[in-house]
Amino acid sequence: METKSLPNDSTLIIGAGLAGLFTALEMAPMPVTVITAAKLGRGGSSRWAQGGLAAAVGDNDKPEYHFNDTMAAGAGLVDFHAAKVLVEEGPARVEDLIRYGVEFDRDENGKLKLGMEAAHGLHRIVHVAGDQAGAAIMEALIDAAHASSHITLLERTIADELIIDENGRIRGALLFDIEAQKRYMMSAQRTVMATGGIGGLYAVTTNPKFAQGHGIAMALRVGAEIMDPEFVQFHPTGLDLGIDPAPLATEALRGDGCHLVDNKGHRFMTDLHEDAELAPRDIVARGVAASIAAGNGAFLDARTAIGSRFKDRYPTVYKSCQLKNIDPSTDLMPVAPAVHYHMGGIRTDIEGRTTMKGLWAVGEAAATGVHGANRLASNSLLEALVFGKRVADSIRKDDPSTKQVRVGFQQDRLTLEPKPAPEEIFQHLRNTMTAFAGLLRTGDSLKQAAANLNEIQDSDVLTSGLQNAVLAASLICLGGYAREESRGGHARTDFPETSETRMHTIFKWTPETNLTHHFEKLPDISKTPSETSS
Repeated sequence: METKSLPNDSTLIIGAGLAGLFTALEMAPMPVTVITAAKLGRGGSSRWAQGGLAAAVGDNDKPEYHFNDTMAAGAGLVDFHAAKVLVEEGPARVEDLIRYGVEFDRDENGKLKLGMEAAHGLHRIVHVAGDQAGAAIMEALIDAAHASSHITLLERTIADELIIDENGRIRGALLFDIEAQKRYMMSAQRTVMATGGIGGLYAVTTNPKFAQGHGIAMALRVGAEIMDPEFVQFHPTGLDLGIDPAPLATEALRGDGCHLVDNKGHRFMTDLHEDAELAPRDIVARGVAASIAAGNGAFLDARTAIGSRFKDRYPTVYKSCQLKNIDPSTDLMPVAPAVHYHMGGIRTDIEGRTTMKGLWAVGEAAATGVHGANRLASNSLLEALVFGKRVADSIRKDDPSTKQVRVGFQQDRLTLEPKPAPEEIFQHLRNTMTAFAGLLRTGDSLKQAAANLNEIQDSDVLTSGLQNAVLAASLICLGGYAREESRGGHARTDFPETSETRMHTIFKWTPETNLTHHFEKLPDISKTPSETSS
């Protein structure tokens, strides 16, 4: 098999969403090669982000306030140090985006216009054109990447396996050139996984279908630790319009005063939480699901709070509603919970280093610990920026050792076609995850999901892409089955209480032991969040 080698000081970044591109830009002038399965700007979930970016940039805000909100939303599993890094470095990363040309919304005095979202104590969400932050940020970063001489972009190229040397260091990836229909090894001294989330594994999601957790599966297969894969966040207000992926009714709508009502006009969230529609996402999602299950439906009401201003203020949501002849200024918007974000992923430290030498992870593919069991609204784009910068800084200090050693990969990969999953089989996987490993789970439902996934794994239609998807989905099910409690984005109806013991679920795979897992207990909290962040 042909092997292509990057220069000794170069880095391979797998994924060209916000996390991958920002990391690449911040590595200047070190050479970096970025691969993306789609044409640049057409793939990834970053461009779909509507709500905006959370940072303590307001006159009355402080990083410690943002820290406290992040800790509270994470249901006891947020890493103190990671959260402190996030909130303290966040404002500087907003300034970086402005430097790259992102034009955030501003008030008549030229100050950043700040919005409110669920579980935030203050207005601290920066937006672009109301609900177009993700698209605007990606456009600016893509322009910057094209203009940067240190970045090489390989479009229409996919990775389906990492390669490892005999000393246990990751040395690049097995790639497939879609246009040339050719597989080859790309040798690199350093590799960054920026492969995004897992939403495409579910039938109802706000993510693109190709977000299938491939990066998590690839990292696991070379020995990297995977943390808390069971924590899947459901956005409470996916627009229930029969569209795949489900369009999103951004969190900012509820921050702007919109209410959730049932088909009788009752604001059901006021019965469930003191913050009503602005309660943490996991609580609102379960409230919406319960209303639907009771036969009362769930609708977002913007008629009074926004009314005729809707089209101009939230053009993306308005455009989605128009596809089904719904006018949000006069009509209720039907909503349902949809898979939106994965808190679990490839375990990293606060520099983005995984448990394998030569391998970093950033963005939704990574589990930095900053989100705990339930991500605070609009912290995802911020995490990609803050830790993307840290990954770049960490790589600058890395000594990869240029000694030539033998490299390889799991040979079973070559028996599989480097193709996506067959559509019918993959839809069966998505339906399985939605039905049995979704918003509400039981031990029996998770066992059924795992059984279905095992059948797919053993089928004669298995492809390289399908194998990665099955492995990522299996981790969600196995983690959910092992965690006998309800916490954050993981809700077991047969274990509805939250355990007093705080712990992470850690998975690891080796050729000798295959897949193993253990629980890692978190230390007792000896300081309050405010004391820790001061």
